[in-house]
Amino acid sequence: MIAKIQLEKDEITVDLSQPLDISITLSGDENNPTAWYVDQPAIQPVKDGKWIAKVSEGASVNFNNIQFNPHAHGTHTESVGHISEKFYSVNKALKQFFFKAKVISLVPENYKKDFAISKKQLQHYLTKNEAEALVIRTLPNTKAKRHQKYSHTNWPYLLEEAAIYIRECGINHLLIDLPSVDKEKDNGELLAHRAFWNYPENTRLNATITELIYVSNKIEDGNYLINLQIASIKNDATPSKPVLYKIL
Repeated sequence: MIAKIQLEKDEITVDLSQPLDISITLSGDENNPTAWYVDQPAIQPVKDGKWIAKVSEGASVNFNNIQFNPHAHGTHTESVGHISEKFYSVNKALKQFFFKAKVISLVPENYKKDFAISKKQLQHYLTKNEAEALVIRTLPNTKAKRHQKYSHTNWPYLLEEAAIYIRECGINHLLIDLPSVDKEKDNGELLAHRAFWNYPENTRLNATITELIYVSNKIEDGNYLINLQIASIKNDATPSKPVLYKIL
């Protein structure tokens, strides 16, 4: 279905019948990615005595409990409430769901003993006010990202200068295929989070960060419409389903 979408600054045309899902599906088994030193999520039928809420066990319905952590178990979108002393729900931060997005692919550079994304790299791909959402695909990009066990791996991250540059380019919604925009072990500094949200000096309450996405290699770099949908959970972060649409 071809549709014209009126955004704040642009009118764009997309084919809504050709969605490009860049979320990772949450599953209750070892195939689910994990981070932050927590076990895999659990999806299990309710039990009441000998009764098991599973059709294959004789019940009339399947009726499961799900236990997971949004930050550790898959694609999630977070608000500044993730780092603020005062509670702030991501549901308050995200009230519109369609944005012009730019997809870029980067090889993190050697930085001290780590790998990181710098401002200099981003300047080759992103200029001011060309998009409201930025989708970063790190290279190499393999399907293993959908099942990766990230704890204690010292994944690549954004330098503080890179996060500031992204903010100054007018990006309000940042998406990346890593468990965090920050270094795994940084003594709680969270420099990229703080820089992107401009916290606490002049906090951007409506800005969001989405982590643990997976952008297939079939998706080319360039401009897209993004539909950033979140689960309605009152929390600093919630599972999300970002979907791209190629601009015609």
